[in-house]
Amino acid sequence: MHITSLAATLRAAACLAALAFGATGAHAEAAKPPAQCAALQAKYPQFKGKNLVNAINPHTPGYETLDPKDPSRYVGFDIDLGESIGACLGFTLSYKPVTFAALLTTLQSGQADIVISDIYATEERAKAADFITYSKVFDGVLVAKGNPKKITGINTSMCGAIAAENTGYVEVPLIQALAAQCKAIGKPAPEIQLYDNNQNCIQAILAGRADTYVNDVNTVDGAVKAYPDKLEKAVAVTIPYSVGIAVPKGKTDFRDAVMAALVLLQKSGIQTELLKKHGLPVANLEAPRLVLGK
Repeated sequence: MHITSLAATLRAAACLAALAFGATGAHAEAAKPPAQCAALQAKYPQFKGKNLVNAINPHTPGYETLDPKDPSRYVGFDIDLGESIGACLGFTLSYKPVTFAALLTTLQSGQADIVISDIYATEERAKAADFITYSKVFDGVLVAKGNPKKITGINTSMCGAIAAENTGYVEVPLIQALAAQCKAIGKPAPEIQLYDNNQNCIQAILAGRADTYVNDVNTVDGAVKAYPDKLEKAVAVTIPYSVGIAVPKGKTDFRDAVMAALVLLQKSGIQTELLKKHGLPVANLEAPRLVLGK
C-alpha cells in the first residue's frame, strides 16, 4: 500500500489560516432552550456562565465552515447544535480550528473542552475520549463526472485507483485493507493521498490528481451540487459508525450533562429543525448513546 501526500503546501497554508483565525469566532444564534433546561442548569451549576472551547475542523459545508458572508463566524449544523447544548446548560462556546487529525489530541491536551465536528464515534477513537452519538452515518463515494474508473464502493473496483482522504479518517484503513484482495486478483493496491480537510480532497478530484473520495454522504452530495458538471456520486456506502460529540475522559459530570441536554434537544424537536435548516436528512438523527473505549 502506497500512501502519499501531494498537498503538503496546501495543508500548511490551511493550517496557518485556521490558526490565525483563533478560537474566538463569533457565535451562531442558539435555539431557545427547552424549559426543562432550567432543571439541568440547577443539577450541573458548575458549567453555567462558563466559556468552553470547541475544537473543529471547519471545512465541511453543512456541518462546520466559515460563513461565506462573514468570515468572523462559523456556521453549520454542528455549530448550531453545540450552541444549543451550551444554551441549555448555560455556557457559551469559542472555537479552535485544527486539522481533522488533531481534533482529539487538542481535546486530550486540554486546549479544548469538547469536539463537535462531524467525527465518527469509533471504539478506537473512544480510547482517547468519550463519545455521545447524535447522528447516523452513511458514506458517499465521490468520483469525476462519468466515473471513468467505474468505482462502485470500497471494494476491488478501487484497485489501482487513487483515493483522496483526510488524515485520520476511518475510511483510510478500510481502503488500505483492499491491498490483499487486489493482489489476489492480480491488480495493484489502491493509492491513498492524505489531506487535512474535505475541500482539499474534493479539489484533488477536480484537478485530476485523485479518482475518488469517500466520506459522509451529505458532504459528497454537497460537492456534487457545487460542481454538477465535474463530479458525481458513484454510490452510498453503509458505515457501521455514528457521528459523536467527544468529551475528555474522566469528566463524567460534563459528559452526563451534555448527553442530558442533547436528549432534551432531540425530544423538543430542536435537533430535527437544525437538520432541516442546514439541508441535512432528518433520518440522520440518532438517539444519544455512549461510545466508550475499552
